[in-house]
Amino acid sequence: MLESLINPQRKERGSVKMLFVGMLYASLSLLLVKWFFGADPVISKYSGFVVIAFCIMFTLPFMYYLIKQEEEEDETIEGIYRVWKSHGDALYAFMWLFLGMVIAFSFWNIVLEDPNLFNAQLETYCQINSPGDVMGCVERYSFNDSPTITGGAMIGKELRLLSIIENNVYVMIFTLLFSLIFGAGAIFILAWNASVISAAITVFTKSEITNIPVGVLRYMIHGFPEIAAYFVTALAGGIFGVGVIRNGVGDHRFLRVLENTFLLLFTAILILLVAAVIEVYFTPLFFN
Repeated sequence: MLESLINPQRKERGSVKMLFVGMLYASLSLLLVKWFFGADPVISKYSGFVVIAFCIMFTLPFMYYLIKQEEEEDETIEGIYRVWKSHGDALYAFMWLFLGMVIAFSFWNIVLEDPNLFNAQLETYCQINSPGDVMGCVERYSFNDSPTITGGAMIGKELRLLSIIENNVYVMIFTLLFSLIFGAGAIFILAWNASVISAAITVFTKSEITNIPVGVLRYMIHGFPEIAAYFVTALAGGIFGVGVIRNGVGDHRFLRVLENTFLLLFTAILILLVAAVIEVYFTPLFFN
């Protein structure tokens, strides 16, 4: 079984191995959707969501057991340094997995040149970057036509910063609720954001495979801390949910879990603020 590749009980879960696991799962998701549903006149229109569904199915067992194991560790530690150190390996595992998905999604999206595979992701990209002309943006960058890079409406950096922070906090809240309702449900955030960033990389690279490394670098400068904040939030929500089920609300171990959950959420907010500043003020210094 594929899930045995990333058994969280093994010590290599935070290693670079997760990069290749992410690439494998993302590649299989795209290729299976292309082969099985590419010719379907109905399902092919929703390929962007079907790809994410496949990716979630591949990654779900790992997420579930990892969050469960992290909660057990949380019952015995306290203090922000020890909390961060204890969950660092899980965060690294998430980040490597995410990077692998971004690389594979970007590669296959360019190679296959199927306008349906990432249709929802491209529309999301256009909604963020060209809110006044979403459909026009989609038409420019879709594989139905030759993509051309044209700038959207310029807004002040301060307004852009506030807009990004507002959007990121919204996603953070959504991630928290998802992980509370279903501990491993935050895998949706991982897969969805990886696919949206991949659509953005396709636009930035003008669909040139050789430019993928530059595109990945361009979006990972601020993308890594941003996604790290979502993963910290997912860990906090999952740990809290499992803690309530295991210990109830009156046990002293639950109070420790609650304290550590707030520490993780506070850390996530700080990381999001830093990521937004990097995206608005530093990334444009190196990439147009």
